Amino acid sequence: MSYPALFALSFTVALSGALAPGPLLASVIYESNRRGFKSGPLIVAGHALAEAGMVFLIVFGAVNFIRNPLALKSISAAGALILFFFGIKMSLSRESGYAGPSAAGYRARSGKNLIVSGLGISIANPYWSIWWLTAGLGIISASQRQGWLTIAVFFAGHILADLAWYSVVSLAVSKGGKFLPAGFLAALNRALGLLLIGFAFWLLLKCLGLK
Repeated sequence: MSYPALFALSFTVALSGALAPGPLLASVIYESNRRGFKSGPLIVAGHALAEAGMVFLIVFGAVNFIRNPLALKSISAAGALILFFFGIKMSLSRESGYAGPSAAGYRARSGKNLIVSGLGISIANPYWSIWWLTAGLGIISASQRQGWLTIAVFFAGHILADLAWYSVVSLAVSKGGKFLPAGFLAALNRALGLLLIGFAFWLLLKCLGLK
């Protein structure tokens, strides 16, 4: 497969996944409402760090120990607890919109926090881990035989799809939020938090074999 074709395939596959509602989308909407457009790209930067780490583990064969059922259940349980924490944080937030802080110190802190948030949300989502340990593992293994450039092209297409979609979402929320009532934005924060809490409980039930 040519590099442009591989890039297009990777971009399309990643975009189809990004369009589906999930914890990362909830986090981008929540943070864009609070901190503005930069939230989307910075959360994706943290997401990219997690994905780069997973690619590294796959390439060097360090993921084999994760693929047994007990390890996957442990990952799911830990992820559910982290998502529950994020959900509580969102649902208890009293912020009703982006206030546009201008202090350099605040911008630096919030930028780091957003990257960490993107990293944490990604790792905490067990479906992200399962995708990389199945479909991602197969794609990287096939690409690895053709050299590092092939892996780099695949990774670039994958991340740029996430960046494109979540930047659009972040822009829409940060700009459109100015025209919405403050009460609506506060309610949106609570709804996103409850969504993550519900997802976390569902994951725990799956881990316990009750779902």
